[in-house]
Amino acid sequence: MDAKRIRSKLIGSEDERAVSPVIGVILMVAITVILAAVIAAFVLDLGQSQSASAAAGFQFEETSSGVDVTFISADRVDGASGSKAISTTTDPSGSCPTIDSVGQTVTCSDGSSPPNSISIVATYQGEDTTVATWSN
Repeated sequence: MDAKRIRSKLIGSEDERAVSPVIGVILMVAITVILAAVIAAFVLDLGQSQSASAAAGFQFEETSSGVDVTFISADRVDGASGSKAISTTTDPSGSCPTIDSVGQTVTCSDGSSPPNSISIVATYQGEDTTVATWSN
C-alpha cells in the first residue's frame, strides 16, 4: 500500500482532521471556567453571607381599655424554656406588659385610651428586628 493512502485512513483528510482538536479545546476551556467558578465560590465564601432575622406573629385588637396584643407564633426568636426575647414600645409612652410566651395576650394602653402606635421588637442571634407594628 502506498504511504499516502495509509496516512489518509489513519489520520483522515484535511477537512476531517480539524474537527476533533477544535471540540477538544472548547471542552477544555469550558471545564476550566466551571472549575474556576466553583473554586472562587468556596474561596470567597459566597454561600454563607446571608443571615436570617427574627420572625414572630402577633394579632392586635382595639378595645375600650387599649389594644389587646396576642402572641401567635415565634419562628425565629431567641429565648430559653418558653421565655422569648421580645420588647414592646408604645407611643405615647404607656404601659404594655411583657410578652414572653406564645398564646399570651396583654393589653397595651396609654392610660385613658388606646396608644397611637405599638412596635414589637424581637431578638434573634443577637440582632433586633421589628416583627410587628400597630397604629391607630
